[in-house]
Amino acid sequence: MSTIGKALSLLDTVSRLEEEAGLTDIARLCGLDKATTRRFLVELTRHGFVEQDPMTRKYRIGAAPVRLARIREARYPFLCIALPHIKALAEASAETVHLSEFSGGQLATIHVEDSPRAHRVIVDVGGSLPFHATASGLAFLAFRPATEIAAALASPLERFTEHTITDPARIGELLGETRIRGFSIGHQGFEVGVVSVAAPIRSPSGEPIGCIAVAAPTMRVGKTALQALGIEAVATAEAISQQYYGLEQPSGTNARPGNARLGNARLGRTA
Repeated sequence: MSTIGKALSLLDTVSRLEEEAGLTDIARLCGLDKATTRRFLVELTRHGFVEQDPMTRKYRIGAAPVRLARIREARYPFLCIALPHIKALAEASAETVHLSEFSGGQLATIHVEDSPRAHRVIVDVGGSLPFHATASGLAFLAFRPATEIAAALASPLERFTEHTITDPARIGELLGETRIRGFSIGHQGFEVGVVSVAAPIRSPSGEPIGCIAVAAPTMRVGKTALQALGIEAVATAEAISQQYYGLEQPSGTNARPGNARLGNARLGRTA
């Protein structure tokens, strides 16, 4: 990995910390020696990407990434466009709905609408969504080129629960089913007790840029409700895509939501 790559990886690690951390801990988490870690932290602090508490000497994410994110959102308002559609889906389903975006080789959650129910799925903004273990990951991967799919499944796949599918051949079958339906189904692959559906948000060329997902407790969702929510997720993803890119439809879209209703079906960690 290049020097810039190591520094950016360190920045990503700091951004994921739930609390401030010292030099030793950051070096350990990044797999770097302390001298290199210190050098990177000094430079990142100088440019505002990292901050150091003057009393504890511990580090946290700085203001510069927030500034860049605001500039990006102002010029390319993906979230602003998607937000009304996400809220509508969350209101209709009464379950947790979240939006993910692909950046830096990872699919990560950028917005969450929580379910109003007491028993609901909790999704963390900024959390990474493994391609093989989440509905969002499967929905995204299904519409990528075959070479990218093979690369994503080439490394040993982490097992998060007893239900996590790690066999590349079986995952390939799931991706095929996702392409046919237009949405994916995740069944307790990332967290026990959670079922999810997800649909890719695609560019006019058909390339996915992120996903819209609905996550619910398994005890509250049957196959019929899951199918209905999947269809609604596809409709939401297509609406976001059409508004973001214009009237042109993403190519290769298989599923069409029609007039399916959620009715009394209610779905409610991460898709």
